[in-house]
Amino acid sequence: MSGDTKGEGARDTALVLGGGGLTGIGWEAGILYGLARAGVDLTGADLVVGTSAGSVVGAQLASGLLTPAELYERQLADPAGEAPARFGAGLLARYAVAMLRSRDAAEYRRRVGAMALAADTPDETERREVLKARLVSHEWPERRLVVTAVDTLTGESAVFDRERGVGLVDAVAASCAVPGVWPPVTVDGRRYMDGGIRSAVNADLAAGYRRVVILAPLPFGAGKLPSPLRQAGRLRAEGARVLLITPSPEARKAFGRNVLDPARRAPAARAGLAQAAAHAAGAAAVWSDTP
Repeated sequence: MSGDTKGEGARDTALVLGGGGLTGIGWEAGILYGLARAGVDLTGADLVVGTSAGSVVGAQLASGLLTPAELYERQLADPAGEAPARFGAGLLARYAVAMLRSRDAAEYRRRVGAMALAADTPDETERREVLKARLVSHEWPERRLVVTAVDTLTGESAVFDRERGVGLVDAVAASCAVPGVWPPVTVDGRRYMDGGIRSAVNADLAAGYRRVVILAPLPFGAGKLPSPLRQAGRLRAEGARVLLITPSPEARKAFGRNVLDPARRAPAARAGLAQAAAHAAGAAAVWSDTP
C-alpha cells in the first residue's frame, strides 16, 4: 500500500466509495486496481467514506492488509456456494411508492425503515457472519474510515467510525442491510439499514477535503435523494478538486439485471479494470499535490 498514514486531523484527500451490491464491490475493486496500475494509488486517502458495497471495499483497503491488486483478485474467485439475492422490479416498486408518498427525504427513510423491519429476511446473525467472512480484518483501521447507515425507526443518518465504539463488522453489516432483502442490523439496541437509503455515495461527508475521488456504481439519485453528480458539484462549489467516476456502458452491461448476483461480481471487476484507463489522467490531476 502506498501513501503514508497521516494524523486524524489531516483533511487533504478523500476517497468516497458508493453502494451498488456485489457488482458494485467488483467494479470498484477493478477501478481502484486499474488506477493503481496507471500510477494513481488512491488507497492512501486521508479519509475513506464507505456506503453499503463501498463499506466492504473501504474496510478492506483501509486495513492496509490488501493491495489494490489483491483486492481485485478476490473478486475473481469462484462464487460457488454463494446464493444470489433478488432485487427485482417488485421491490423497486415498493421503494418508488414510499418515495411518492413521502413529503421529504426524512419521511422516505422512515417509510423504507418500516418496510425493512416488516420484511421476511434471512437471520440477522447468519447475515453478519457472511459480511464478517468478506472482511480481511475485523478491527477499525488506523486510517480514517467512516461507514454510513440509517436508523430504521427514525430515518436519521448514522456515521460509524473507530471513535463511535461500534464494531467494524456490525458497522459494515448495517451499511449493507438492503431493506427488503437483508435484515436490519442491531447496534446498541437500535436497528440500522443500508446507508444508501440516504445517498448512493454520501459524498457530503467529504466536505472540507481538498481532493476527492468518488466511485459511484449507482450514479443516480431518486426524487428527494441527492445524486452523486449533485453531491460532487457541491464539493466543487466549496473549493475541492473532485473526480466522479460512474460505470461505463460496458460496465453496466457486465452488471446484468441483478446487482446482488455473485456470478456478476467477476465480470463487473473486469469491466472496472478495463474502464480505469479512461480516468487515469483525471484521477492524477485531482490526486496530485499541485493544481
